[in-house]
Amino acid sequence: MSLLSIGMTGLNAAQAALSTTGNNITNVNTAGYTRQQSIQSTTAAQFAGQYYVGTGTTVQDVRRMYSEFLDNQLRGATSLDSDAQTYLSQVNQVDSLLSDSTTGLSSVMQNFFAALQTAAGSPTDAASRQLFLTQAGNLAQRFNSVASQLGNQNRYVNTQMESIAGQVTDLAKTIAQYNQAIVSASANGAAPNDLLDKRDQAVVELSSLVGVSVVKQDGNYNLYLGSGQPLVVGNRSATLSAGPSASNPAQDSLTLNMGSSSLDVTSVVSGGQMGGLLRYRSEVLQPTQNELGRMAIVLADTMNSQLAQGLDLNGDFGAALFKDINDASVIGNRSLANGHNSGSGNLDVSIGDSSALTTSDYDVTFTSATGYTVRRLSDGEVLGSGDLADDPPKVFDGFSLSQQSVGTIQAGDRFTIIPTRTASADIGVTMTDANRLAFASPLVSGSTTGNYGSGTISTPSLLTKLDTGNAATLPDAIKAGLPVKLVFGDAAGGTQGYTVYDAAGNAIGTGNIVPGQGNDVQITIPGTPDFSFQVTIAGSPGSNDSFTVGFNSDGDADNGNAQKLLDLQSAKTVASGSGNGMSLTDAYSSLTENVGARANQAKLDATTTDAVLSQAQNNRDSMSSVNLDEEAGNLVRFQQYYTASAQIIKSAQTLFDTLINNI
Repeated sequence: MSLLSIGMTGLNAAQAALSTTGNNITNVNTAGYTRQQSIQSTTAAQFAGQYYVGTGTTVQDVRRMYSEFLDNQLRGATSLDSDAQTYLSQVNQVDSLLSDSTTGLSSVMQNFFAALQTAAGSPTDAASRQLFLTQAGNLAQRFNSVASQLGNQNRYVNTQMESIAGQVTDLAKTIAQYNQAIVSASANGAAPNDLLDKRDQAVVELSSLVGVSVVKQDGNYNLYLGSGQPLVVGNRSATLSAGPSASNPAQDSLTLNMGSSSLDVTSVVSGGQMGGLLRYRSEVLQPTQNELGRMAIVLADTMNSQLAQGLDLNGDFGAALFKDINDASVIGNRSLANGHNSGSGNLDVSIGDSSALTTSDYDVTFTSATGYTVRRLSDGEVLGSGDLADDPPKVFDGFSLSQQSVGTIQAGDRFTIIPTRTASADIGVTMTDANRLAFASPLVSGSTTGNYGSGTISTPSLLTKLDTGNAATLPDAIKAGLPVKLVFGDAAGGTQGYTVYDAAGNAIGTGNIVPGQGNDVQITIPGTPDFSFQVTIAGSPGSNDSFTVGFNSDGDADNGNAQKLLDLQSAKTVASGSGNGMSLTDAYSSLTENVGARANQAKLDATTTDAVLSQAQNNRDSMSSVNLDEEAGNLVRFQQYYTASAQIIKSAQTLFDTLINNI
């Protein structure tokens, strides 16, 4: 009878091994399935007087071929690769947008300045003027088009964040349910292998969406986001939602809700598709929007300002070519009131010095109803404090703040200032008449008949910036003072003095030059305000030689101001306030190169993380995946084991029958 029992235990063990092998084979293509193995041990031996006799075998466990270390490796590699691939796909789109001649700014900007050069060569030619006006419209439209594409990218990021947040919430709920089921099924001491596989697979899928850390506790997987924000704790799960940010309604933020508490986790989430999207938005999308906006502001401001210093074909001071950078329709778009503010008001943001603008956003916090502090978000530097009652308003990095006429502001209210973010979408051409292009210089200079020295005088350059408008608005005192005359005295001691007279013959200034050199001479005509300009005196004027500077009342063919407009192509007008200025062309090239460099680095990172993921998957599979060749060998081995165990039973039966028959 004991031989029969031994055979039965072997038969049962062989059957369990065959079932386990069959289960492995049938689940070879099941995602997340971990190969299982039946573990046998001997049953208790029986003492037979002088020795112990074995009583057979038993199946101790059906165990997963699982390594927690390799599984953690796979989760981490999945999170990193998903982040890198998502980032790469997004940054490639911006790189293509900026670098392609059909979608970027470089070609239309070149056409803009080429048309200006043609018009400057023939300042009275109507066709050349109209071509320049058309190219200005094309450049503004290209700014608008790029801004629209980037805006679509921002909306896509928001949509993806909302979709991913929903998937994360569903998976977190599923993992919490697996936790509960596994704890219940493990109460009898056996491991529920299939449930464990499903939970591990769910965590891997979650890692592809967002980076999580896993902490095992009492059979549960507790999952945490970022720096320890709980997503799953035991059989309870939080919900992750994406919606308009309190500080910027145009961009979604992430909120983690657990019970009655909620927490903004946007700044701490990393890894997975969500981490890639957030990293792309902060490193590429926002800086690109801000840089393009700064370029648009600088272009419009410098062009309009220089046109205001010239005369058009009607003899009027130049009108604006582009929309005013401080137009009432745009200054309110540069301030975003925080959704948690107590007050209902908002701010207007005016650009006072476009050369001082940065590409950063700013946080403004009110300490009272009018007092505030300004912090630059790119580096966290506090720029100082101001008050809405300041007259003139205090300037921070080229912009100043004022309160809008509607609503109130209270202490503790916060605002996000985006001085340049919307400018590339706002820029537009307002001039419709090409005759209003102010290509002529407002002042002309000349030598008086009878001069005998070698002195020369340059074309005057305005130092007083004039508002766009009609020449008739020039203050009477200034018009009465023109033309002015510079009369030189005798040279003595290496210098030569001069006196400046206004049109009425009144002396309004004196000075000295060094004969034989180029001397910049600044002349001011008293008025309200004073009117100043600069000329360069070269050579050696003779005693009593004189030069005149007057209003260019008949300067149709003059292109002095057009040349100054052309100089803006290479002038360091972007970020020149910081001492590291760039031209518009250089600024765009720098932006394109920066995005291109990030795209190239992203490609390298994606290749690396893909290789790391493949290695982690191979390492995990080498231990945990089903090998059909191995399982086929196991089938043969366990079939033989089953047959041999059956033979033991048959032998026991034969012995028993022989014994009975003999009796």
